[in-house]
Amino acid sequence: MRHAVVFRSSALLLALALACPLAFAQQRIEQEMTPEQFKAAGLDKLSAEELANLNAWLNRTVETESARAAERAEEKVKSEARGFFNFGSTEPIVSQLQGEFRGFGRGRRFVLANGQEWEQTDDASLAGVRLDAPKVRITPAILGNTWYLAVEGYNTRARVVRVK
Repeated sequence: MRHAVVFRSSALLLALALACPLAFAQQRIEQEMTPEQFKAAGLDKLSAEELANLNAWLNRTVETESARAAERAEEKVKSEARGFFNFGSTEPIVSQLQGEFRGFGRGRRFVLANGQEWEQTDDASLAGVRLDAPKVRITPAILGNTWYLAVEGYNTRARVVRVK
């Protein structure tokens, strides 16, 4: 349920980031400024052609910056939701565990240095291990939304799901 809320919120923010700047595109500067602001900026001295060129330049700049902002927003959504949803990335998540690692066990939670929190869902075990803040690698499976956590220096992997 929480995953769906995160996804819907992220999707809404992305949609707003894409839509809002476009609503302002193709505006004329003289419509965006008060007559006093227009005159104070010296824009009243421009010819009709100069003013048209300025408006065209501003519109291109707004469109370019809007596209860049939309790309950044999309990347942020993908990055923050990674592990909750598959966005096609096959790159592993490489981080470090916070605190001590005491092996694998169903239901154990693993908090990464990047703030992500993962919970083990299978019966993989790695008993008798005690490590302080080891490096870990979380890799997605080829199909589905399955992820595996491996601790540096050990071959055993545990199936995990992201919970935070």
